[in-house]
Amino acid sequence: MYKEYTVDVKEMIEYAKKWAYLRNPEYYNFEEIGGDCTNFVSQCLYAGGAVMNYTPDTGWYYISVDDRAPAWTSAEFFYRFMTTNKSTGPFGAAVPVEQARAGDIVQLGDTEKFYHSLLVVAKMEGDILIAAHSNDAYDRPLSSYDYKDVRCIRILGVRKNY
Repeated sequence: MYKEYTVDVKEMIEYAKKWAYLRNPEYYNFEEIGGDCTNFVSQCLYAGGAVMNYTPDTGWYYISVDDRAPAWTSAEFFYRFMTTNKSTGPFGAAVPVEQARAGDIVQLGDTEKFYHSLLVVAKMEGDILIAAHSNDAYDRPLSSYDYKDVRCIRILGVRKNY
């Protein structure tokens, strides 16, 4: 059985504010091996109270650089986990980017795949403000990015075993 609860968006954003231009030494910096953006978004979500799902290959967890789920650090795997997870850990759904709100995850893509994950920290005057690693940013307008495709994931909650 699972207990469901919401993530603490305020804690996610506080974490993002603290670490947007720095690296938390508890986590490996993936900047030189593909980018640190989804790792950063996962850290923010974890800081907001999400619990890890330790299912090998298909879960969402980080123990070390050599022991982590692909969903912790890969935009495509992150999306797949969040939108299909039926067990322990965070879960979400795709929503139109126009409906993005603080705590949502925006992903940017080209014609072949999605490659960049960003945390929505606010909306101001119709623009979405984000925090990110790999081109570190906090309160950066989404409109300042160059991309061909965009999608948004709303984190609906977290399931924890009880």
